[in-house]
Amino acid sequence: MISKVKIAIIGCGNLGASIANGLLKRGDFDPKNLTLTKRHVEGLGDFAALGVNIQSDNVSAAANADIIILGVKPYNISPILKEIKASLNPKNQIIISLATGITLAEMYEVIDPTSITFRAMPNIAADIQESVTCVCSQNADSDQIKLVSELFDGIGFTIPIDESLMEAATVLGACGIAYVLRFMRAMIQGGIQIGFDSVTASKIVNQTVKGAAELMIQKNMHPEAAIDKVTTPKGCTIVGLNEMEHQGFSSAMVRGVIASYEKIAKN
Repeated sequence: MISKVKIAIIGCGNLGASIANGLLKRGDFDPKNLTLTKRHVEGLGDFAALGVNIQSDNVSAAANADIIILGVKPYNISPILKEIKASLNPKNQIIISLATGITLAEMYEVIDPTSITFRAMPNIAADIQESVTCVCSQNADSDQIKLVSELFDGIGFTIPIDESLMEAATVLGACGIAYVLRFMRAMIQGGIQIGFDSVTASKIVNQTVKGAAELMIQKNMHPEAAIDKVTTPKGCTIVGLNEMEHQGFSSAMVRGVIASYEKIAKN
């Protein structure tokens, strides 16, 4: 069980902090089993107050962990792996990289090729246990895959994918949060223009987006099927939708997704 496992998040930035918050909200996870590292640990004071181990020593953190989560930027993956390599136990530790664009093969250029490695791409909704996390692995047995799935299921839910789709998963699942938030901001701005104050507009938009997502999940519907239930002949909904399409709404969204993907691919 993940509640009994010692976890180290090395390079605890925004995403690492979201995962840490998600773990701590599980209810069955002991804060003493979590270690967070950062060059400047002052920013992790709230976690220290909860009983989490806070330090700047990556080597020590890695040596004492069953699962090592690398939350650093892609260009820091290789240096961090070189730093902690001597303290790793390839047979008994699991290494999980959250870095975009760094393949498992590239990790094996630094560490023991028998090491148990995963790539995972959660999103910042891990903070409230609502992340979707796409995962791939190498050298992991079924129990280890189950353990890592349980880890990320505790902050949302997990989808196993081929490594070839990890960059696409980053765009759709992680960058996608920003796309949805930008859409929500635009709806709020429209709401203000037609008469609502910003607080009320935000409440309406937040619940509307939440309701739309839950409708898709619980009813297992295609978006167009739900849209058909809202659009009536000569109604205000279809007028608004058509105007958005005339202005390139769907096209802009698709092009944005592809642009983000191409940026990762080029790197």
